[in-house]
Amino acid sequence: MSIDSTLNERGARYGNYSDVAGTTQQLMAIVECGANYEHLNAEQKTSLFMICNKIARAVNGDPQYFDNYRDIAGYATLAERACEVVRGES
Repeated sequence: MSIDSTLNERGARYGNYSDVAGTTQQLMAIVECGANYEHLNAEQKTSLFMICNKIARAVNGDPQYFDNYRDIAGYATLAERACEVVRGES
């Protein structure tokens, strides 16, 4: 499969890349305004970024594509595990 074919396929599933990128950044701007954002570790910050990206894909592309929501759950689980490590519960 050529890169153009892949990009066209992904665009049909997730929406226009520019729209997804813009929505992701708008969501992240809100997240980064949080009073304790600076206290998050890299795993928590990355999980929140990826969750914002999956939300952006859902609202700009196919909202019925279940994998976006499964991915959100996965990234939330990874963030939860990062909290457990910080608290010494793992």
